[in-house]
Amino acid sequence: MMSDQKKSDKEGLKALRQQRKASIERARKAIKAQNQNVKAIREQMKSGGKTIPEIAAGAGLPTDQVLVYVASLKKYGMVIEGPKDGDYFKYELAPK
Repeated sequence: MMSDQKKSDKEGLKALRQQRKASIERARKAIKAQNQNVKAIREQMKSGGKTIPEIAAGAGLPTDQVLVYVASLKKYGMVIEGPKDGDYFKYELAPK
């Protein structure tokens, strides 16, 4: 009877590992895409301050997505808000 319980436990653990494998793979892909997007955004700002639409156009990303990334980078001190250019602020990389 104990061997049936052990077998059941093993099958349960195997199923759990399969569930986690898919979740981990999704997370890994999301992190990779995020890192690529952040890198593309930072590359756009290397040449100086740019507005969100300018960064989005140069990086090939939607402006709403760029806005979220830039806001996060600003929050963590990696990007600073520069002078206003028309209706938009120019964002640039923070000095190291």
